[in-house]
Amino acid sequence: MANVSIPQLWGGDLPRTLDFYRTLGYTVTREMTKPYTYGEVRRDGFELHFGPTPKGISAEQAYIGCLVKVDDAARWHAEFSAALRAHYGRVPARGLPRITRFRPGQTRFTVVDPVGNSVIYLQHDIPKLKYGGAQHLSGLARVLDNARNYREFKSDDEAAARILETGLRRFGAAASPVERGHAMAMLAEIAAAAGDSDRVAALVAEIGALELDADDQGVIAAELRLVADLRHWLSD
Repeated sequence: MANVSIPQLWGGDLPRTLDFYRTLGYTVTREMTKPYTYGEVRRDGFELHFGPTPKGISAEQAYIGCLVKVDDAARWHAEFSAALRAHYGRVPARGLPRITRFRPGQTRFTVVDPVGNSVIYLQHDIPKLKYGGAQHLSGLARVLDNARNYREFKSDDEAAARILETGLRRFGAAASPVERGHAMAMLAEIAAAAGDSDRVAALVAEIGALELDADDQGVIAAELRLVADLRHWLSD
């Protein structure tokens, strides 16, 4: 028999936790409350185990998790999104539980369960990242590359937004209109994820004032369609 490593997460309210994983298509293989809490779930050849949660730790304070390597992260995200929408009447993108959004080309997303455990579904063939931006780039182009890494690989919208806003202040005047459009479209997508419709509208208006040729207009329009797609994904 091959050696196996199985992560043990916190169980919290175990019936509620296990029901959440059932929603995601897992099979519950153990549910035990005495002499201590312990649960197990399984699907597609991997397992997650859940032990007692330490006393005095709330879900908001917790950070414990694991990586699950998959062949097609986009398919898993679509399946989980549909299951969560059917269960909750919407896709839970904030609070607990939640699932992070997924853009074309991403290689990972995170599901945070009702306890606060983070399970990161990660594609096998991931690119090597260069935080700070790829060295062959400069100015706003390098800022865009760095912000994309934070937004799409670390799921850190706040850091990505700070990087973009600082980059626009430092390099915006020297950047091409399409680079500025990219930066503002990324900020609009982050604002849409946060539910800030006013900020989205203001950024879209700024993009509309840019002097873009026909090709660049098509590129930025595709970026803004992703904002619309995100709003649809978040809608009830």
